[in-house]
Amino acid sequence: MRLSDFQDGLASALLPGPGASTPPPAWLDALLAQPGFAVYRNTVTKGCIDALQANYPAVHALVGTDWLRAAAHAFVHKHPPTDGRLMAYGAGFAEFLDHFAPAADLPYLGAVARLDRCWTESHLAADAPALQAAWLAQQAPEALALLRLQPHPAARWQWCAAHPAYRLWQRQRAGLAWDANLPWQGEGALLTRPHDAVQWAPLTHAGCALLDACAAGAPFEDAAAQALQADPGADLPALVALLLRTGALRAPETPLH
Repeated sequence: MRLSDFQDGLASALLPGPGASTPPPAWLDALLAQPGFAVYRNTVTKGCIDALQANYPAVHALVGTDWLRAAAHAFVHKHPPTDGRLMAYGAGFAEFLDHFAPAADLPYLGAVARLDRCWTESHLAADAPALQAAWLAQQAPEALALLRLQPHPAARWQWCAAHPAYRLWQRQRAGLAWDANLPWQGEGALLTRPHDAVQWAPLTHAGCALLDACAAGAPFEDAAAQALQADPGADLPALVALLLRTGALRAPETPLH
């Protein structure tokens, strides 16, 4: 038996997940029959559940420990980790919650989970210089229209049309109590990491549309048009100022003149 076969078999036996489609080899079947092996498997499962609880703190605050750990247990057995760095574990948990029957009375939970995931992705993203307002101000108007501005690698944004996801998420992150008088309307959020720490701010529908367009490679003129299509009353100069101030845009790799 090759060492890699042993490692792959042991890993598949330890990781929670759907059962294998083929019977395990005899050596692994004998190992699985040992009473003590369940201890190791349970330890791995617990580590994955602990990671989800840590990676989704706003969801945890909203639903409580018992509920979250039960949902996490179900998620872990459908989506075991593929990377040993559990700090990044949990991609897809928001979509899982969208279709998780016990969450049917919490339709906003998936949107809050997406913002928790945005925080993790922003925290783990690559470093890059942010676009500076002084550089942008030096560009000629005709050149500015054709610029293909790119979001910073650490920038994440979400628009939720149906729920006040940002304020629900932000209140839980700040340790504030549920607000029964919270206006129930759509909201957007922007997460950035300008000074080695993740920060967040509300973002309009136009702002999310602008960043979507920039991420798709649209020139600024087209991105601005898409922002105004999302919200004809949007204040584009104020929006661009927000993106620059928060470090949401990336400096061009090759300086333009």
